[in-house]
Amino acid sequence: MTENKKTENNPAAGGPPETSFQERLADFSCKSSFSPGAVFIPVISLLVLIVLIFILSDTPARTLYFFFVGPFRNVFSFGNMINSSLPLILGALGVTVAMKGGHLNLGGEGQVYLGAFATTAAALAFSGSGIARFGVIGIILAASAGVLASGAAGAFCGFCKARWNTNELITTFLLSNAIIPVVNYLVTGPFLDPQTSLLSTRKISENMRLALILKPSGLSACLYIALAFVVIVHLFLARTKKGYEIRMAGNNEIFARYGGVNTKFNTTLAMAVSGGLYGLAGGLAVLGTYYAVIKEFSAGLGWNGLAVALIAGFYPPAVIPAALFFAWLGAGARIAMQNTGLTLEVASIVQALIFFLSTSLLIKNIFARKGRS
Repeated sequence: MTENKKTENNPAAGGPPETSFQERLADFSCKSSFSPGAVFIPVISLLVLIVLIFILSDTPARTLYFFFVGPFRNVFSFGNMINSSLPLILGALGVTVAMKGGHLNLGGEGQVYLGAFATTAAALAFSGSGIARFGVIGIILAASAGVLASGAAGAFCGFCKARWNTNELITTFLLSNAIIPVVNYLVTGPFLDPQTSLLSTRKISENMRLALILKPSGLSACLYIALAFVVIVHLFLARTKKGYEIRMAGNNEIFARYGGVNTKFNTTLAMAVSGGLYGLAGGLAVLGTYYAVIKEFSAGLGWNGLAVALIAGFYPPAVIPAALFFAWLGAGARIAMQNTGLTLEVASIVQALIFFLSTSLLIKNIFARKGRS
């Protein structure tokens, strides 16, 4: 019995190979929902934030007031805080879909940027052709262009993994870093608006913009779209056949293959949906907030979306409070900087701490589950 057990766990003796960390990550992401330990991450980060404010600020009490209360003082600040959380919600949903399929999409930075540019290019083209007169239809078509462009980038990486077993962490990251300079060239070259001092494209027409719902803030109808996609993604993963196949393949690809699941197609599909959601985040940022692509305006959205998904435990409904927390940190830091001597980098330090703690908790839970199995 002892000899057989040794043979089972020893690849050199002909047993199955030890699972890699990436396989353990895929297994954990498919089974996990919101982790109770994640509740302590915001608490620890807030304690660190308070300590930093007392160290760095000459008026800590005033700084704490503006940081914690500032985003809720008026409609303008509150609406802008909510608005900044919406791309994070969609980006976190993109990470979640990929993770449920057993994949990790590190190309969010480039996919958000590409989706924003494709949406802007389509909206500008529609304005010239008269499609913009149809309002909602034109907006849907423009947003779809961003979804398709970024979805194609994600699908390419998924296809490479399905066809040649390439590591999607590498392909998504490398492709993202190739996309960003290409979009920069297009924004500052052929699509540059000569009538502004900013490095940006021309603004889209007013007919192609999402309606504001909480003036004078920048909160737009993107709020309804983001919340709708939380429900859609959750139901897709939990209640549909294709969502079940994606989760099954992410949990155990060999078992799924023996069960008749086309794992190669589902790999490509999961990565395409992940990229498409990132592209939608960028597209809606243009249609609802910026109305143009400013050079590298979306920097950090991809990584912050990943951090939000980590805090949420890859559970779609939990990305809403996680994204709101992240948005509140950024808004509080900006308001505190405007009214006190606090620097904006404090929020970046705390967000980096959250990323570190959530990643550490994830790895701990992965190995703890592996030890129990």
